Amino acid sequence: MSDLESHPEESLCEASGRPGPRAVFFPAREVPLGGVRGVTVFRSLPQRDLPTVGAWCFLDNFGSGSEAHPDGHDIDPHPHIGLQTVTWPLNGRIRHRDSVGSDVEIRPGQLNLMTSGRGISHSEYRVAGHESGAGLQLWIALPRESAGVAPHFEQHRDLPEFKLDGLHGVVLIGSLAGHTSPATAYTPIVGADLNVDAGADPTLPLNPEFEHALLVIEGSITADGTEVTPGSLFYLGSDRTELPLTSGAGGHAILVGGEPFADDLVMWWNFVARSHEEIEDARNAWEAHDLARFPDIAGHTPDQRIPAPPLPPLHLKPRKRRC
Repeated sequence: MSDLESHPEESLCEASGRPGPRAVFFPAREVPLGGVRGVTVFRSLPQRDLPTVGAWCFLDNFGSGSEAHPDGHDIDPHPHIGLQTVTWPLNGRIRHRDSVGSDVEIRPGQLNLMTSGRGISHSEYRVAGHESGAGLQLWIALPRESAGVAPHFEQHRDLPEFKLDGLHGVVLIGSLAGHTSPATAYTPIVGADLNVDAGADPTLPLNPEFEHALLVIEGSITADGTEVTPGSLFYLGSDRTELPLTSGAGGHAILVGGEPFADDLVMWWNFVARSHEEIEDARNAWEAHDLARFPDIAGHTPDQRIPAPPLPPLHLKPRKRRC
């Protein structure tokens, strides 16, 4: 899953300061998936007043399909720059192919991390006999000094797990509760899958230097006295050493966090950059079929490439996050 809106807006994401421990809800918005009729995703990041959480800059919750496409959907080749894509499937199977030669099946319980660097392209197709499934796709913005790294892909099938008083956690990236993921990170960051048992009341240790947010996927979890249900991202701020959790009937959530991001970003379509000019340069390279920037993907023909939307005129006005 990627940002395939037909008319994406170019948005400025200003560097954040230390936001403090204030907690705020940010409702997810329903976004049509461009080119796939009837399919929508629920997007929790970016938000107007919360463009990033640490280096996390994009968070989509996607479903398996629609009435027109009950088994899911196929996403043809498209480009990325300046980010890492994190795919965390909850069910189903997806075939991932990319321009660095990867050709793998994405299954639940496996972390799939694609680092675009200066430029990569990939596709996501249904696996024959299986629905494409539901899950999360998140983006991590690469810091300025790493934005031009060589593109690469990682699949991690053995992730660290931990248990805390009725909580089962899987560390996707970064470190949490004394466990560290093998996934490559370019900024201080954390991402974890959390399942809280019915009637449990664990306390999750947090890094006070990080800002954090919680997305409940299923059920209900009370975080630091506030009930969190599916549909909104619960932003927790920073300066927290721990997070008390409870759940009456059980709940499943994703925790994201990291050191407040130091760079101003410009985001458009599937690109994360530092300026409108960088975005325009990448778009032009994709449209010109520049194989030095975006090599072809084995198994795909050039006519399958998704065309880039028209680039809007430069009209960005700086805005401060008001969390």
